[in-house]
Amino acid sequence: MNKKVLIIDDDLDMCLLLCRFLIRNGYEAESAHSGAKGLAKFKEDHFDIVLCDYRLGDKEGKDVLVEIKAHAPQTIVFIITGYSDIKTAVDVIKLGAHDYITKPLIPDEVLNVLQAALSEPAETRSNGHAATAVNRPAPTKPLPGSSEFLVGEAGATVELYRQIEMVAPTNYSIILYGESGTGKEVIAKTIHRLSERADKPFVAMDCGTLSKELAGSELFGHVKGAFTGALADKEGHFEMADGGTLFLDEVANLSYEVQASLLRVIQERKFKRVGGNKETPVDVRIIVASNENLQDAYRKGNFREDLYHRFNEFSINLPALRNRRKDIPLFAAFFLEKSKSELNRNIGGFEDEVMDMFMNYSWPGNLREFRNVVRRAVLLTKEGMITSKTLPWEITNHSEPLHEPMPGSQETPAPARTFDLKDASSKAEYEAIMKVLREVNFNKTRAAELLRIDRKTLYNKIKQYEESKS
Repeated sequence: MNKKVLIIDDDLDMCLLLCRFLIRNGYEAESAHSGAKGLAKFKEDHFDIVLCDYRLGDKEGKDVLVEIKAHAPQTIVFIITGYSDIKTAVDVIKLGAHDYITKPLIPDEVLNVLQAALSEPAETRSNGHAATAVNRPAPTKPLPGSSEFLVGEAGATVELYRQIEMVAPTNYSIILYGESGTGKEVIAKTIHRLSERADKPFVAMDCGTLSKELAGSELFGHVKGAFTGALADKEGHFEMADGGTLFLDEVANLSYEVQASLLRVIQERKFKRVGGNKETPVDVRIIVASNENLQDAYRKGNFREDLYHRFNEFSINLPALRNRRKDIPLFAAFFLEKSKSELNRNIGGFEDEVMDMFMNYSWPGNLREFRNVVRRAVLLTKEGMITSKTLPWEITNHSEPLHEPMPGSQETPAPARTFDLKDASSKAEYEAIMKVLREVNFNKTRAAELLRIDRKTLYNKIKQYEESKS
């Protein structure tokens, strides 16, 4: 028999979204939008789990909790709170709550905590008495576990997830804008998981490296003999994603001809394989991503305006990591836990110096770069704390732009520093190298090409400069 869940929250959209998600995952779920209605519904029926908001319009969640535990002590109750302070958590646990969950809610994570609670022996669960919490460790905000998407606390992050929750249950086409490494595919997957199409395929395609001929075949498939090398029929990404979500990354790189074919498929909801005559109906939600503003692209004549408007039913801008520094410690812990598990390392955390470097670095590669830096550090650390010795040189040698007094200010300039011409030349060369590296997201092979030197020379120049300063 399916477990029954009651959600008590005055956020109607969240209740609807979470109920649908839980039902798809084998639970029976109902909701109530006030404390009084929730208690009435609870007393009329049996529920195994209750998720109750801490701040309701007519009651406080802790009061609802007390009544529920008095009526049915074995019921598992989670308190939902946007006020993730320890005092609130300790208070509700002492009153009998199993645990607390912080907003914004991620359905996958809610599912994980429900499954974990139900798997515990009944005698170990809170029974509604304050004494049950005595030996419990102080609660902390949990890491997202296996979830790919971590909800941070910075203002830009909270707004990002608010938009995701709002648009995910719809069938709107979406454009995701963001720098390289900001997690556009992860966001697209998150939208898919929160949508009505979650049990259907999610298919991703990188449009950035495909020729005109290959892009058509990858999108729509082809029939045997359609072109040289087409030795058999091939299914395209639209067919693979039927009923689900198709994510097109770097969509601005598609040729004008392929854009025209894509527009016809979106308008008519049917396609033909390359070289074929049969029309196949298809039902696909499309999410596209671009580093380039598509509105600017169509104004320049590089992108079809009609296709842009088909895609632009909703757009989301993903903030760069440098604009959400409040989240850096959260992501550091998130990537650390994942890397420790992956590499089976027993590591305590980051030294303060390392965290300072993380906070001061510009992160041109954003979350992708951050994840790789942490994985590298974990690999190089056998035990204990992660030190700055395990970080790549672009972080340990990162410096902010030189400060200049504002025009008209009374600031006294610092005395000129004395250095010889060789020192000045070396420093200028190093700064030129660093500028190019930042422009190419620290791709050293590409930087060496732009600087017209080989990769070994690039490393040697960096090493010589660092040694001269040590």
